[in-house]
Amino acid sequence: MFNKAALLVALTLAISIVASPASAPALANTSARGITIPLRKKGVLTRANGVFDKDKAIVDAVLAHNKHRQNLINLAKNRGHSALPTGAVIQPLATIPRAIQRQMKKRQAEVLIDQGETEWTGAISIGTPAQNFQIDFDTGSADLWVVSSDCTGSACSSHSKFSTSSSSTAREESGSFSIQYGDKSTVISVAGVEVKGQFFSPVNTLSSSFAQDPADGILGLAFPAISNLNQPPFFDAAHDQGAIEANQFGFFLAGSGSELYLGGVDASKFTGDIEYHGVDTSTGFWEITGGSVKVGSSLPLLGIGSVKNIEAIIDSGTTIMYGPPSAVGEIYAQVPGAALFDAQNGYYLFPCESPPQIAFNWGGADWVISAENINLGTTTAGSSDCVGALAAKDFGLGSTFVLGDSFMKNSYVVFDADRNAVGFAALA
Repeated sequence: MFNKAALLVALTLAISIVASPASAPALANTSARGITIPLRKKGVLTRANGVFDKDKAIVDAVLAHNKHRQNLINLAKNRGHSALPTGAVIQPLATIPRAIQRQMKKRQAEVLIDQGETEWTGAISIGTPAQNFQIDFDTGSADLWVVSSDCTGSACSSHSKFSTSSSSTAREESGSFSIQYGDKSTVISVAGVEVKGQFFSPVNTLSSSFAQDPADGILGLAFPAISNLNQPPFFDAAHDQGAIEANQFGFFLAGSGSELYLGGVDASKFTGDIEYHGVDTSTGFWEITGGSVKVGSSLPLLGIGSVKNIEAIIDSGTTIMYGPPSAVGEIYAQVPGAALFDAQNGYYLFPCESPPQIAFNWGGADWVISAENINLGTTTAGSSDCVGALAAKDFGLGSTFVLGDSFMKNSYVVFDADRNAVGFAALA
């Protein structure tokens, strides 16, 4: 179980830039008082020998499933069941198979070279004096939590911890907070930190799933409708208080120089115009409607069956891309040589020498997944078949796709709360 002490603080949440001046990315749009947060590179689900890391991928899928399950629970609690997306069903909690838990624990003990990070993390500081944390900035959730100094379990030992007694601006606030992740772990007691109306939760007991996680917590950047705390997320509060000038933020995810730009866009990271598409904020997600899928450079947009007028959540807290099984099957049916690799977990394979060109389109440009980003590695050592970064998963979201980092790495992605839109631009 996740147990949390309850806190309330009065000062603003400070975002810290930890890169030295020599290595910090060049800033654009400085007149808008934007803030650059350097992000640590996220590892792919590929082992050092180039083979698909199936165990890690299954863990990643379980966490994504349970995150969006909790989002639907929060949405129903905050807005009523009628607010759930069409076709949405709150599914049972997913669990990590015991065999994989044992295998992952063994690999962690061996400190293997392929233990890459599992999200893009950046630095923040909280409280007075400042306490520093590495955080996963997640557009697929809406709450902020970090590990508490009261957490004494082994899963907490490798993380920075928030100390209430060390903060001159903290006081207790009653409430409850529940998040369920990969092994039926649950936060049952809330710790809220008010940062001019901003709450966060230091966790007292952390799931074993997070023992080797590089992040000390998660900062949700989605809308209040899916907040477990039913409070405005950090970015909303930051804009309302005038801490940032533009009500938007941009993600640049790459092999190096990755960044989250708060309060505007970093024009040095993209070329041309930003193509915006509206979202319905009542669902709580950065979710775009009316999309289509294109497979191959010369094929028309798929406009039949399960891939017509698709919806897609743009989710920086999810590693790969997931879609409803029928739709994903229809997409891979257009890929020469593709076949179902793992029916239970929804992974497909394709010939490594001819990776598919899959693109998403919302009435403008084709946003193509590169050959590098569609490939999760070979099925086995020496195999000529590779595993695709688009998997078939039913998260209970109806016909909605979840497009994570494998999609976002192909363009500069802007989240604009004034337009209520997500925008894409070609990388510079």
